[in-house]
Amino acid sequence: MKHPATSAFDLPDHLAAKASPTLVADDEQHFTAIAHSLEHTISDLTDRLHAEHATTGGTGREVLERDMEAHRLAARLRALRRFGLDLCLGRIVSTDHPEPVYIGRLGLTDPQGRRLLIDWRSPAAEPFFAATHANPMGLASRRRYRWTRGRISDYWDEVFTADGFEGHAALDDQSAFIASLGANRTSRMRDVLGTIQADQDAVIRAGSRGALVVDGGPGTGKTVVALHRTAHLLYSDPRLGHRRGGVLFVGPHHPYLAYVSDVLPSLGEEGVQTCTLRDLVPEGATATTETDPDVTLLKSSANLVKAIEAAVRFYEQPPTEATTVTTDWSDIQLDPHDWAEAFEAPEPGTPHNEARGQILEELITILTDKHDDDEVPPDLIRASLLRDTELTGALNRAWPLIEPADLVGDLWTVPAYLRKCAPWLSIDDIRKLQRDNPHAWTVSDLPILDAARQRLGDPRATRRRHRHDSALAAQREHMDSVVDNLLHADDDGEGLVTMLIGQDMRDSLVDEAALPDAAPDPLTGPFAHIVVDEAQELTDAEWHMLLQRCPSRSFTIVGDRAQARHGFTESWQERLARAGFDRINLAPLNINYRTPQEVMAEAEPAIRAALPDANVPTSIRSNGVPVTHGPASDLEPLLDTWLAANPDGTACVIGAPSLRSTPRVRSLTPALAKGLEFDLVVLVDPQAFGDGTEGAVDRYVAMTRTTRRLVILTSP
Repeated sequence: MKHPATSAFDLPDHLAAKASPTLVADDEQHFTAIAHSLEHTISDLTDRLHAEHATTGGTGREVLERDMEAHRLAARLRALRRFGLDLCLGRIVSTDHPEPVYIGRLGLTDPQGRRLLIDWRSPAAEPFFAATHANPMGLASRRRYRWTRGRISDYWDEVFTADGFEGHAALDDQSAFIASLGANRTSRMRDVLGTIQADQDAVIRAGSRGALVVDGGPGTGKTVVALHRTAHLLYSDPRLGHRRGGVLFVGPHHPYLAYVSDVLPSLGEEGVQTCTLRDLVPEGATATTETDPDVTLLKSSANLVKAIEAAVRFYEQPPTEATTVTTDWSDIQLDPHDWAEAFEAPEPGTPHNEARGQILEELITILTDKHDDDEVPPDLIRASLLRDTELTGALNRAWPLIEPADLVGDLWTVPAYLRKCAPWLSIDDIRKLQRDNPHAWTVSDLPILDAARQRLGDPRATRRRHRHDSALAAQREHMDSVVDNLLHADDDGEGLVTMLIGQDMRDSLVDEAALPDAAPDPLTGPFAHIVVDEAQELTDAEWHMLLQRCPSRSFTIVGDRAQARHGFTESWQERLARAGFDRINLAPLNINYRTPQEVMAEAEPAIRAALPDANVPTSIRSNGVPVTHGPASDLEPLLDTWLAANPDGTACVIGAPSLRSTPRVRSLTPALAKGLEFDLVVLVDPQAFGDGTEGAVDRYVAMTRTTRRLVILTSP
């Protein structure tokens, strides 16, 4: 834990006036109490965690619950050890209660139960973020801290009443926020929790029912809002907890996920699954970009996703002729009615490959009932039927196990099969969709592959189920043997041992959790809530991938129509209703907190030339640094000069693929720069980014990645 050296405050000389005891004495006393409480809490949590790790034995459920408790304790410990006193974001004083209330990343109480920090997500903390001079929400004052290496290097006060000036410093309601905007960027998203603005906080605290669209241009804090909203929902809405599905956070690409990876853990949430759309299916790792725009358009529609149902149904046809099955005692006939009855056995919604095992069980039941020799035990009949190649062969032909990749590959290589499954396609469309290599996957294939995997299920599930059942039977047999030996040794026939005669007691001794089974895919879902950033890029087919994983349709959708590379002519409501959403609310963000006015003055015409109605946000700050232009040959000298003059911060070069990235200078495409921010951005030959909407969007996105300086270089 980080302890202050004699004081929690370490203000530079030019801020010496802010160190006056009349201004900070109450804070010093409170931080002392926080430090003592942290020591006690960390010690207590450490002891409890050791106790959990030292406990052994128990049933599978008990072990699972013990592991979950150990995970919770460890996460809490990591957060407390990571931040120390800088868990505290600031304090508020209400007009009707003069005692300051301190706001923290996590809640904290002392050993006597006195509340030292209010969790930032609690309703009591809302005025710290949401109060304005127009709506002070009952506050007399608010103080925000800036922490540097575990000590306060600056703080800012705001007052909301005419008599609230006494005992406060730096009475500038934007000073904390403006100071944070000028801070150097790093390879990780900076910590902005202490400076969340009122318009952002309103979105963060909005309810989880339906789809909330956070619509805003560059620099409006969409990603900040999405991440903090995720943490807030997990804290405030019990319907979204990890035991009820939890939250999936979907980003546009892996550099973005790496950039934001530290934010949720810093907010006390470590259990959120994060991914890109590519990660939802195994083929995504190697999928290439579709080269034919017509094929891309065809596959982006939800229609081909729906064709998967017909493609699977093609392999679910019961035999129309009788089948003779041979047992060790007689031949038994399955007529078409028997087959049809067995094919109706699976519950609706059961994946095709998993349903096959249920059909086989129903066929065995039908055949056992038809067996006319009552002296043969049913288990012997079952064993004989499972060995019959006529039965298994007929079932394999009528309801085969299918690999999802094979099903989709057949659509792209067998024109007649595709026409049968998608009769609305024209002959020309079918021709365009055909290819020589059925498994040469593209990004456009991924939603169709995902639909096939969802509909088919795992072809190895039945085999694993059989292994599981065999292991369970072996464990029960072993346990029965142990119990019988214990009963035989129990001379008086009384006590706990005799309770083992009951089957329920014997079953309780079998640990099913310890039996072999496949680890579930954590991205399969279902999830209670899904957050999607850069959502303006998703196709109907890609939305289908996400809707399948969230039956409640509880979504946070973050995007900017003006940053859609392939155009976005509809409203968000029209777009999402077509994709399958039913409850859609819009939360616009219109203030650009990141990009200087000097940069936006050049970026705005670049996007309006292609999209006159683009929602270009208003930038609230000017840094006096003009956009500069020069020849492409200046690139390396420019970077060398900047690195020498700036020991901190990060730069990004967009449009120079031959430039190698370093820890402080990234070389990215416009698409991979989306969602990121840098102190310096250099565009090389931006006119080469492309024509039309796609080129204009790429230039607009690239220009607005900077927080300080933009340089545009062109080749002769």
